[in-house]
Amino acid sequence: MDVIFNQLIEEFQLPLHSPILIFSLILFIILLAPVVLHRIRIPGIIGLIISGIIIGPAGLNILEKSLFVDVFSTIGLLYIMFIAGLELDLNEFKATRNKSVMFGVLTFTIPITIGFPVCYYLLGFNFNASLLTSSMFATHTLVTYPIVSRLGVSKNAAVAITVGGTILTDTAVLIMLAVILGSHDGGLTQEFWIRLGISLVLFSAFMFYVIPRIAQWFFSKLGSERHSHYIFVLSVVFFAAFLAEIAGLESIIGAFVAGLALNKLIPHSSALMNRIEFIGNSLFIPFFLISVGMIVDVSVILSGPMALIIAGSLTIVAIFGKWAAAFFTQKIFNFSKGQRRLIFGLSSSHAAATLAVILVGYNAGILDANILNGTVVLILVTCIIASFATESAAKMIIKNEDEDEEILLPTGPNKEHILIPIANLINIDKILDFAVLIKDKKSLNPLSILTVVPNTDEAEKTIIKAKQGLERFINETSASDTHATVKATIDHNAASGISRTAKEVMADIILLGWPHKTGFLDKLIGDKMESILENTEKTLFICNFEIPLTNHKRIFLIVPPNAELEEGFVTWLNKIAKLSVELSIPINLNCNDETRKSIEKFAKDNRVSLALNFNHFVEWVDFLILSRQISDNDLIIMVSARRGHISHFGLLDKVPVKLEQYFPDLSKIVIYPQ
Repeated sequence: MDVIFNQLIEEFQLPLHSPILIFSLILFIILLAPVVLHRIRIPGIIGLIISGIIIGPAGLNILEKSLFVDVFSTIGLLYIMFIAGLELDLNEFKATRNKSVMFGVLTFTIPITIGFPVCYYLLGFNFNASLLTSSMFATHTLVTYPIVSRLGVSKNAAVAITVGGTILTDTAVLIMLAVILGSHDGGLTQEFWIRLGISLVLFSAFMFYVIPRIAQWFFSKLGSERHSHYIFVLSVVFFAAFLAEIAGLESIIGAFVAGLALNKLIPHSSALMNRIEFIGNSLFIPFFLISVGMIVDVSVILSGPMALIIAGSLTIVAIFGKWAAAFFTQKIFNFSKGQRRLIFGLSSSHAAATLAVILVGYNAGILDANILNGTVVLILVTCIIASFATESAAKMIIKNEDEDEEILLPTGPNKEHILIPIANLINIDKILDFAVLIKDKKSLNPLSILTVVPNTDEAEKTIIKAKQGLERFINETSASDTHATVKATIDHNAASGISRTAKEVMADIILLGWPHKTGFLDKLIGDKMESILENTEKTLFICNFEIPLTNHKRIFLIVPPNAELEEGFVTWLNKIAKLSVELSIPINLNCNDETRKSIEKFAKDNRVSLALNFNHFVEWVDFLILSRQISDNDLIIMVSARRGHISHFGLLDKVPVKLEQYFPDLSKIVIYPQ
């Protein structure tokens, strides 16, 4: 008994050394700290940082900085930067790239311009120490990005600008760090500049040209091995971080670039994205935030007046510099007050890049202990302020969007219902992926997968067998946080069963697979399709995906005259816009000027960033003239119309046949609006 008791005492001796105990403690903190502090209206991020202070070496000394802690902390930091690059709306970023550059310049120059005189003249640092410390003010770590992601405002233009500015300013600061170190060591030679330039070019070329092609091949070849996709993505992230270090950059830059490189291949609503965010936000990122708290030593402010003066000065300059950058960005681009606060909240927290700069400078002998201690206090204060600012700004933006929101779905909020009739299991996975991407995430209705069974003596057995065959696909949609159900109905005619079920569940959109090629030219819009078109009034998508959705490079959209006058115009346009954003691919729009203006007005009124390339098209008699512009990796979307409707004319009925005849190996969608 004494042996067991002594063993327990040894195991619980502080600081803890057992990996099992350490990991258990961290998990309990991740679980309980946000819940407890949420009751007193303190953001969960602050709770994790405070928990790190309490259990860290300067607190109760329960945990010490060890290789175990450092590894998980590094993973969390890289995860934050990777998700920031992955969730960046590239269409929005392209539309706002000039603004991102402007914000990057402001958030880099203003803090340095304010900070250098304070460090050099007020605090009396030497030139290199002043320049390095002031460059630290320009950095920021996206510690509060999980708040933005959780509250669903990551697609806001202010976020795209801030994230874009982050990579610009942090890259500039880290390059400045390399230059200052080279100057301090007397190594700022021509060879240094050549080596840095070549390594940057090689790193960028590998990440943006080689990695996407490898990833595209991997996802295509192992489409059914979904768990291996996540392992592949993690491998890319950490290998990119390693390559960045080899290139003379910080690993966080490599992780962010990995997110950008894989951005188009991992849609935001996909199951893979859900896995990435779930594991990161549940484990790795909280571990990083706790480790940030473990660095903080509150007692440093009691070590003497100089430490207090330095800590206070550094903190004030850091906060004011980022606030000024956000303020001028708002004024220049006429942003709202909420967007200004969001930019400030995201860019005011100092952690990873700040620590990288200061620790490297401290180890190189450029900075002293007072600057290091003052920086640690700065990290704590800025993370707390940034957390409150980001959360309040995100809620303000959500409130304003709810008040100003245009009606995107005629069915009203939370009512959208998508019906997916399945005749066979060929390409069902691609149709379900498409449904997940375009589904309104606010809708309470699940995806309804329908199988119509012939009315025979074996009907019940057939229903059970059909449901079992669809179970695997239901699990895949669940992995993307999208609920789906299987419905089975008995009917003598498949078209009749589909039409009747669509009315019963009040479906708004029906997704159908492309008809079989047997007798295709005669029966594309034959008995089955004709019956569904005549007996349902809702928007109909007839889909044929020859390659995975993420492999498409462009949406080639063809819209007939007067399509904007149809009742279902907003519905199908909203879905195509959502698909374009999810896949981060542009839309090549082929229509007349009136329709183009209506589409652009829709995008402006609903604040949708559409990457549109317009081609004036009215030659429907010579429809195949468009074939000159269509590429092998295009997704062709043809908007048609039911007979008797305002946008219908005779030539439209022949277009689907021509699409199949001349583009048999390309992905196609034909839409019949409500």
